[in-house]
Amino acid sequence: MAVKKSCSWPSSNPLMIAYHDEEWGVQLHDDNKLFEFMILDAFQAGLSWNTIINKRDNFRKAFDNFDPVKVSKYNQKKIDKLMNDAGIIRNKLKIHAAVTNAKKFLEVQKEFGTFDKYIWQFTGGKQKVNGLKTLKEMPAKSAESDAMSKDLIKRGFKFVGSTICYAFMQAAGMVNDHVTECFRYKQVQKS
Repeated sequence: MAVKKSCSWPSSNPLMIAYHDEEWGVQLHDDNKLFEFMILDAFQAGLSWNTIINKRDNFRKAFDNFDPVKVSKYNQKKIDKLMNDAGIIRNKLKIHAAVTNAKKFLEVQKEFGTFDKYIWQFTGGKQKVNGLKTLKEMPAKSAESDAMSKDLIKRGFKFVGSTICYAFMQAAGMVNDHVTECFRYKQVQKS
């Protein structure tokens, strides 16, 4: 039986392997899932994805299953509760950013009909396929993530620098950065 080739970054963490094999690079068009990745990628700033993925279920519970309507209504009492939740990243700026971003997310939905319609415009509605031979070729940002970051910042979003936006684009399948020999490389192009 042949061993399936895969990207090397998930390492041996079962949660990372499942994320790589089932989610990363899959073209997402569900607003609630897009909001989840927006929150998680903002919390990842300065940290590893491994740290976030290990706390993902805790984040899901703490942030009301990533419901942007509920998160947008968080008050100081709820923020204080989050600051005392050892199951998540207890960063005051990032927690406040999650609430701000939920409000801005809802504004974008109102303006465009869906967040999906808004966010996919940065890649022309299509997945960008980079055709990477090795992980060393993987960019940290792109012209598309620069444009996305600039527009999100203009709209009042927080923790949406170009590098964070690029990580979001990878998670949401707007970019396919699986290496070409990875078994998921061609699969996610059809998703």
